[in-house]
Amino acid sequence: MDSTTAGAAKTGDAAAGGAAAGDSGKADWPILAIDRQRRGSLVDQIVAAIADMVNRRELRAGTKMPSVRQFAKSNGVSTFTVVESYDRLLHLGLLSSRRGSGFFVARGGPDAPQQPVLVPAGAAAVDALTSDLYSGQSDALPVGAGWLPPEWYGESTLLDAVRHAMKIPAGRLRGYGHPLGFPALRQHMAGTLSDELFALEPEQVLLTHGATHAFDLILRTLTRPGDVVFVEDPGYSNLLALVRHHGCVAVGIPRGPNGLDMEALARQAAATQPKLMFVNTVLQNPLGTSLSQAQAHRLLGLAEQFDFWLVEDDIYRELAARGDASLAAMDGLRRVIRIGSFSKTLSPVLRVGSICASGSLIPELVRVKMLAGLTTSEINERAVLDAISSRAYRKLVERLVLQLDGARERALERLQEAGLVPLARPRGGLFVSAGLPGARCSGRAIAEKALRAGILLAPGEFFSLTQPGQAWFRFNVAYAAEPLLLDFLRSQS
Repeated sequence: MDSTTAGAAKTGDAAAGGAAAGDSGKADWPILAIDRQRRGSLVDQIVAAIADMVNRRELRAGTKMPSVRQFAKSNGVSTFTVVESYDRLLHLGLLSSRRGSGFFVARGGPDAPQQPVLVPAGAAAVDALTSDLYSGQSDALPVGAGWLPPEWYGESTLLDAVRHAMKIPAGRLRGYGHPLGFPALRQHMAGTLSDELFALEPEQVLLTHGATHAFDLILRTLTRPGDVVFVEDPGYSNLLALVRHHGCVAVGIPRGPNGLDMEALARQAAATQPKLMFVNTVLQNPLGTSLSQAQAHRLLGLAEQFDFWLVEDDIYRELAARGDASLAAMDGLRRVIRIGSFSKTLSPVLRVGSICASGSLIPELVRVKMLAGLTTSEINERAVLDAISSRAYRKLVERLVLQLDGARERALERLQEAGLVPLARPRGGLFVSAGLPGARCSGRAIAEKALRAGILLAPGEFFSLTQPGQAWFRFNVAYAAEPLLLDFLRSQS
């Protein structure tokens, strides 16, 4: 148990009683065990501690929280920190506010059935690793990262494209650019996708700052706090956090070696009436598996039956086998929204993603895009167009697939020699996920220890809605056969 949770647990009974007594303003809020030396923000620690107290039902539904000023004073933090913490707890559905009365616990207590709160104990510890996983600034071996070695991407192709994009005509330096994104890139994408997957017009393509920005725009446009959103479990870690941030109720649909648990999906859909579902059709992150054509058809049928949107995270399509299932192609963008990105074949630095959707939905997505951040970077989009239009690009992708195939087989062999058991047999792509059966502690704890040893791991807690039953990790195949990693993993058995 981490220090924040431990401190909250020790004061649990006092918290419930003290906060209840706090309705009359006579009791002090218990002091949380906030560690200012720990990586991760104070807000993360406060949110994780209170979420844990709600999960343990040490804070009952209806319990009044201390005022912002009282909480700040008793815990020695700024009122700005408390305001942000309360705001995040409101978005998560853990607190409610009443005009003139303050903040109250929205759910909890022994008589109130509830889904587990989607902020696991120790969330601050997990968050402390994410900055290294996404920034690329750490000196640690990036075994858990989502990018490949720069030389794998074809540096000359990318650098030439960036240099060419910087020669933007002077006339294009006025204004913010087209709301949908650079027209020539959208035209190219529409032509390529129409040839390879499904009929598409340039006006159905909206460019974004990468896939995560696309997820955010879709959640902002199609959901409201309290809506049910289906996600794969395990699934993309940043998406899980984003769903929570928008105040939606994330319901995990189990995904394993054979794809989605369709029976669980049907039961949950009947019980919860989801607004939408996010799904990786091919080369799913973190398992690396792809849905069969039969499963894709069943999924579309359930979406039709229970009337929810399907958001197809399709950023690994160019690394997948031709002919693999495509929800967008099967559906024709009626209730499927397709997300694309160039971060896996060019570089995550460019931050260019896309949304392909029906002509009726695009205008509202554009409106939200402009409200949330205006237009996207035309220079980045010009660089992407220059790169993917070059003769070298197709060969670059083919070479990348071959490199990944070889690295994946080596990674599987070395990891199994080190005592790990794969969660699934990947069909391709960047990742292998494997468990450590003999581990003496959680994946998160092992990842923190690994970071001190110069190894950046991505534990199963990043990708799951609940605490995994065993310690497991997502491994980037480009780095997973390194002796430093394998020696460390052997020491944890």
